Amino acid sequence: MQAIRSILVVIEPEHSESLALKRAKLIAGVTGAHLHLLVCDKKHEHSALLSLLKAGLQEDGYGVTTEQAWNDSLHDTIIEVQQAEGCGLVIKQHFPDSPLKKALLTPADWKLLRYCPAAVLLVKTATPWAGGVILAAIDVGNSDEDHRTLHNAIIDHGFDIAHLAKAQLHVISAHPSPMLSAADPTFQLRETIEARYREQCRAFQAEFDVDDKHLHIEEGPADVLIPHLAHTLRAAVTIIGTVGRTGITGALIGNTAEVVLDALESDVLVLKPQTLMDHLEELATQP
Repeated sequence: MQAIRSILVVIEPEHSESLALKRAKLIAGVTGAHLHLLVCDKKHEHSALLSLLKAGLQEDGYGVTTEQAWNDSLHDTIIEVQQAEGCGLVIKQHFPDSPLKKALLTPADWKLLRYCPAAVLLVKTATPWAGGVILAAIDVGNSDEDHRTLHNAIIDHGFDIAHLAKAQLHVISAHPSPMLSAADPTFQLRETIEARYREQCRAFQAEFDVDDKHLHIEEGPADVLIPHLAHTLRAAVTIIGTVGRTGITGALIGNTAEVVLDALESDVLVLKPQTLMDHLEELATQP
């Protein structure tokens, strides 16, 4: 989070109280990041609103640029501007789609999560981050290089946000139910599964000072457990990773990030493995 030098803030002109801009100001106030305000609209002119916002932010000491653009779709427009401006973080307010619309069309925010080659913060609530709880969700059952790097990034961002908001960092990892038929005896008993998962958490616990009270190893599906714990802890932000499935598989199955998006009552920060970010960046720059 500290390394982010430029933040893309998606402004919704019809919503006068911009929650995305509030979060951007909080982060930029600590990191010194530049803010690039974007209105995605091809029908109406919003230069007056952008000028007003820019003047107010500059008066408060922020570095700001503004833009109005449109390129085929909302997520395409955001990604094109993110690439052009070199923004390391995109902040957008999330407005849930109706169940019918979601059944017929892939929500724009899902597409943004899948294709954006940068971290995405979807703001869902006006709940202050200060003094609250930051929940980092990881999958320590996947220990390949991509997942290990992603876990470190998730906890690193959680630690940064907890530090800037003077909040508590909690970490959750879901584990599978015991299977008597499992080849590895570890996965035949709940206690041995949990012990294995806790052991795999020791390194980051030591690095980020996460004690056992703030580490939650739970049995069950991640898309159920994460929203449940976030609700129980009244988390202000939940940080999750996505492997960015695309195509028909992604449409039918969905990533945990997408499935839990509407279920979570907190803001949601979504990160991707670096290899996937590099691949998406290549796709985004293709003509």
